[in-house]
Amino acid sequence: MPKKTIGRIDKVDFPTLDLFNIDCKIDTGAYTSSIHCHKYYEEDGVLKCLFYHKGHPNYNGKKIVFKNFTTAKVKSSNGIVQNRYKVKTSIILFNKKYSIYLTLNDRDDMKYPILIGRRFLLKKFIVDVNLKDVSFKEKMLLAK
Repeated sequence: MPKKTIGRIDKVDFPTLDLFNIDCKIDTGAYTSSIHCHKYYEEDGVLKCLFYHKGHPNYNGKKIVFKNFTTAKVKSSNGIVQNRYKVKTSIILFNKKYSIYLTLNDRDDMKYPILIGRRFLLKKFIVDVNLKDVSFKEKMLLAK
């Protein structure tokens, strides 16, 4: 299957999280993908998450429960290693649904609530840093 070309930023959908047109940054320097999660905690063997961000109006504030989750050690760009929750969900890019692993992190101070890392990009996409919103623009064209 030929690789799709994606830009440095885009808008993506996470249908199982009920999140649509969420800004994301494509980051080939990051190994893992990450999602901003306002609040998350483990209770009775499940992980409860609240996806809300005042600066990103498409974050809906709904509570999502994950029965299957793990933890992963993630080294941030500043070299600090954190132990984060990791969940598997689905993402839609170029009108195709993919499985993706996301670590949960407080990205409140970051411009983009989603970071798509190279583990997900590998063998599926080529990144052209001159482009942006390639998948989202295709989605809008098909919606007309």
